[in-house]
Amino acid sequence: MNRPRRFRVLVVLAPLIALALGSFWLMEVMRRSTEDIVPTAQRTEPDFYVERFSYVKMSPRGQPQYHFSGARLTHDPIQDTYEIRDPQIRTVDMSHPPTTLRAEVAKVNSDNSEVRLFRNVQLDRPATPDSEHLHVASEYMLLLPDDDIVRTDKPVQMSLGTATLNGTGMYANNATRELRLASNVHGTYQPPAR
Repeated sequence: MNRPRRFRVLVVLAPLIALALGSFWLMEVMRRSTEDIVPTAQRTEPDFYVERFSYVKMSPRGQPQYHFSGARLTHDPIQDTYEIRDPQIRTVDMSHPPTTLRAEVAKVNSDNSEVRLFRNVQLDRPATPDSEHLHVASEYMLLLPDDDIVRTDKPVQMSLGTATLNGTGMYANNATRELRLASNVHGTYQPPAR
């Protein structure tokens, strides 16, 4: 290619390149100005959901700890939390009797360290050779899966074998088998039939 021809190509390309860069710059300035004036709407809808789900939460040692299942799991992107409809949570630690928690709704934080159960919450532990069947009912319970603890500050109805207890506030540690009612405790005990 000779010199005059190269010069003509450069003369034609230079304004086109300058026009393309100028257009890109102008579009970027307009986009940033629009974002400053009209902020983007924050997402209020769930970003995903799962129907009839089931998963296992592992312990820090890599052992199965809890089995979570439910009718529907929904993720809230603003709070980074999960809502579960008809949750069922069952311990799967072989060193302790299985305990099952059920409710109408559960809310789980982003790292699964807190599970808040609401409305018609039921806790059941079947009878074993060492203990009788335990059933606890309340309108709210907080499960701390990493610590194997369930607690509530709401009224509780509890039955253990033939004994029934009612009170306000409860602390239950599945690992140590500790169970406490906080206040307004009253109960009945029916001796077993002979």
